Amino acid sequence: MAPALAEHPSGRWSDFGKRTLSAAVMGPVALAGVWEGGLAFSLVIAAAALGLVIEWSALCRRPGWTPLFPLGLAYVALAGAALLWLRDDPAVGRANVLFLLLVVWAGDIAAYLTGRWIGGPRLAPGISPGKTWSGAIGGLLAAAAAGLLTALLLFHGANGRAVAIAAFLGIVAQGGDLLESFVKRRLEVKDSGHLIPGHGGLFDRLDSVLAAAPAAALLALTLGRGVALWQ
Repeated sequence: MAPALAEHPSGRWSDFGKRTLSAAVMGPVALAGVWEGGLAFSLVIAAAALGLVIEWSALCRRPGWTPLFPLGLAYVALAGAALLWLRDDPAVGRANVLFLLLVVWAGDIAAYLTGRWIGGPRLAPGISPGKTWSGAIGGLLAAAAAGLLTALLLFHGANGRAVAIAAFLGIVAQGGDLLESFVKRRLEVKDSGHLIPGHGGLFDRLDSVLAAAPAAALLALTLGRGVALWQ
């Protein structure tokens, strides 16, 4: 998720070690699945989807939230289907999913670091009091830079479209982050779960990807099969 600014400066980095360790474990697993594709990637998506559904089911046990369970289920299913469909493209599937994930991850990491380091005015205090404009801007710039670099490395050439697409996906990803923060605020919980040290639950870690994946799939559908997202 994007950064939550601590009330006391000395505590701003208290979860940094746990977040780094969790990312060091989860990141390579996800990338290996993307690289291999096929059954390996399907298993990664299935495991993440199952965890998300279990987590959402637990959250929906709170009074008044049970009828909303199908909405969360559909949200998870849409993102999972989008990722599987993107990766299934034999020509650019691997490149497109790597582009998406690296853009989203770069945005998340930069938002966390910039928000904790600079702080400043709150982005949406009524939804998530910890998120700052500095974090949002830093995340967006990092997402755009990651898109340009990824396109350059994967296809040995990049242009302004790669920056624009990456920035678009970065904005959508931040919207997904805010949506999850809004839901948690309504549920009156700090984290969606406790599975991942330093991150909370799976929704806390995957909120940006859940929002950006369908947007990337829609763009790929518009461009046609065999065309990279930034081409």
